[in-house]
Formats: sequence, C-alpha cells, structure tokens
Amino acid sequence: MTNKQLYPELPLLMVDDEPAWLHSMALSLKVSAGINNVIRCSDSREAMRLLQQQSCCLALIDLNMPYVNGEQLLTQIRESYPDIAVIIISGMNQIETAIRCVKAGAEDFYIKTDERERVVSGIMRTLKQIELQRQNRELAERLLQREEVEHPAFARFHTCSGKMHRIFSYLRAIARGYEPVLITGESGTGKELVARSLHQLRCPEKPWIAVNVAGLDDMVFSDTLFGHVKGAFTSADQARKGMIEEAADGILFLDEIGDLAPASQVKLLRLLQEGEYYPLGSDKPRRVRARILFATNQKLKDKVDQGAFRKDLYYRLCAHLIDIPPLRERKEDLPVLMTALVAEAAESFSCAPPLIQQPLLDLLTSYDFPGNVRELRAMVFDAVGRHQDGELSCARFEEVILPAQDVTPASCDLDATMARGTATIRFGPELPTIKQATQALVNEALQRTAGNQSKAAKALGITPQALNKRLKTTE
Repeated sequence: MTNKQLYPELPLLMVDDEPAWLHSMALSLKVSAGINNVIRCSDSREAMRLLQQQSCCLALIDLNMPYVNGEQLLTQIRESYPDIAVIIISGMNQIETAIRCVKAGAEDFYIKTDERERVVSGIMRTLKQIELQRQNRELAERLLQREEVEHPAFARFHTCSGKMHRIFSYLRAIARGYEPVLITGESGTGKELVARSLHQLRCPEKPWIAVNVAGLDDMVFSDTLFGHVKGAFTSADQARKGMIEEAADGILFLDEIGDLAPASQVKLLRLLQEGEYYPLGSDKPRRVRARILFATNQKLKDKVDQGAFRKDLYYRLCAHLIDIPPLRERKEDLPVLMTALVAEAAESFSCAPPLIQQPLLDLLTSYDFPGNVRELRAMVFDAVGRHQDGELSCARFEEVILPAQDVTPASCDLDATMARGTATIRFGPELPTIKQATQALVNEALQRTAGNQSKAAKALGITPQALNKRLKTTE
C-alpha cells in the first residue's frame, strides 16, 4: 500500500489507555496486513467524539480502561453507530465477560497475550465481512433502482442485454473490494474485457498485469508469479520481480486458471489464504498488494468433481463469481454489435462502412455462434474486406452459417434430384392448384425449420422478404 491508497477505505479506530500497545498494534497491522488507515485513541472519553468527526468501519477496544471501560463503550457504539463493527481486546482471559460482550454485539474477543498474528487475522476476517456486506448493500440498491450502467469502463461493450447490464452493476458494487474474482464463460465471450473493466473501475492509474497460466509447469509458474532472489538457481545471476510484485496496488489477471498444474494449485491456495508469498530462494514472506482476478472457459465445478481441481482452491476463487452469457443467449445485441464491428472493420480497411440489411440480421439471428463475439468479429472483418458495393453481402456469412446448420436451398436439391431422375415429389389423382402447392411447400419449409422464416426462405430458394409477402397474402 502507498500513502495515497489507504486500507481500509474507512479507518479502523483503536482505543486503549496504553499508547505503547496502540503503537505496536498499528505497526503489526501495517506490516502484516497492509492496514494503514488507523486512528489511535488513548483516552476512552474521546472515542465517541472521534466517531462523530470521522466515519469508521471497525473499532478495536480495550476492555479494561479508566473513565469509560470497554463494555460501556461497546454499548455506546452499538446504540449510536450500529454499522460499526467492534472487536474487544483484553489483558486477561475473562470468559464470562467475553460472552457478555459478544451477546452485546461485539464481533470477536481477543486476549492481548494471544499471538499477534492471530489477532491480525481476526481483524482481517472482520474487515472482509464488512466489505462483503457493503458490496451486497450497493448491489441491492443498484438492482432495486434498475440503474442504467454508464461508465467509461464499459465503453468497449456494445450491448443492450439485461444480463450484461446486471454484470456491470455487480462489477461496480465489488470494484473497491480485495477478494478474488472468478470470471467464467465460453471462449470469445469477453472475459478479459470484463477483467479490464474492473481495473478501470478500481484503479485505472495502477498496474494491469495479465498472465496466461495454461501450459506453465510448476517451476515456471512460481518464478513467473513470485519472482526470485539472486542465486535462487543456477542461472539466477540477479533478482527478478514476480508478476505479483509488478502488479502492486493494481490488478493481476490470471487467465486459463482451469489448466493450472496440481502442484501450482497448492501454492496459489496458500497465496489466497495467507495473503503472502515467498520469492524463489527467499525465506522472507512478502504481502500481496494486488487484487487478483481469474478467468477460465472450463467448468471448474466439474473439474472439482473429477478430482482435477482442488475443491478448497475453487471456493477461494469464487469469492465473487461472474459468468458471462454466450452470444446465443443475448441475440438482442446483434444489431448494436454489427454496427460497432462494421464501423471498426471499415476504419481498419480505410473505407466507408457498408450498409447492414435486415436479411443479414435475420441470417445471423438463426446462428448460435459457438465462437461467440470473437467469431462474429472475424466474420465481419472478412466480409467488410471483401465487400464491393455499399451493402454488406450475406455471402461470407452464409459460407459459415449454412453448412453449420446443414441447410441448402431446396431449389438446388430439386435441380440435382430432377437431373438424376430421383425426385420424390408425388401427386394424387387430382392435381393441386399452384396456390395450394405453393402454400403446402411454404408450410413444409416452416415446419422443417421450426418456424424460422430466414431458414425457411433459404430452403425455398427465395428471399425472406418474398416469403414474408407470401405469408401475408395467405392470412
């Protein structure tokens, strides 16, 4: 943490009549947990005045103090500032008093003679709970207000999808926290874009470090993340910072986390549990000062069930889970995506953006896009690069979509079967009229394509507009 970046966001108030203990405890919090936003108070009569002047998230109170003791101060704080968490510290192991304090609303009770690390861990645990509660409140408020999310962090997303806007609201609610974030979704849905959005929301001026961990063996993973000291191994002729240190006060993004080797999973688990790491060859731990985001296109829960991914690590990663919907589940985004992608492609090719006609949008709507937005972008760039006139042709898109759907215009099939003398069209004793035959053919095409007019038109060898016109005339 730097002096400019205080943690926690709201200060922690420490009240104790021993200034030396206040000083040593504040130093332990700073060194061990990065907590540098602390107010010290050695006179319990001043505590309530300080809380009036400055909002705090947590009060750490000594039990045995002159003037106002810890129990009395706990009662005053719970009555006047119920949102402030309180932890009681005592010089003696007073079980009955501890029970009374917890019943009165204290989050926890610690003995001064306890190991300092145990007390610090308890304070950190309470701060994380406070942070999660704040995020839940903010998220509930945003959802209740149905807030439209407009922020520069989401400028690269072209969407009108309610699912995506709920994700944006969630990102804004959790941006200030320190818990890990797991981003899941199929390949091409934009997982790194979501991670970059969180970076823009949280600390745009701080480092952004991205590492793809797929294929890294344990040694390379450890050296990449944790770095090493001089002499750590044969070729380590000088010290090197790991990516965690490079990302200090910013964001570390670990992609393809589902491919992490088992030995590396153990090291990552310890990193998340303890908040510290050891550079290779060093016996001095260093604190994590970056927020860590993870992404995968794999179903980690299935890998856990198969024994290929540690269950304890999975639950550590899932402090916040963001699952990005595939493009087939938000096809309402196709018009805005096409407009943006065609404009981007036209700028790349230094040409005027071609027009997007409704038949093309109908064709795209009939396709499920297994490669998601990445696949659509590749198709658009190819089509814009090939186009000859002012309208974007369907031809390039048909080359991908029609074979995938196994739909060939019926006129082609009929020509081929007639040429071979194998056509299967049969008639009864009385011939149908042209109108009856046409209507029967249209009905059959719509039935075979589950009512999809774009697919039916292709199967009939006519345009969607022509099919639509025929349907209207029969209504």
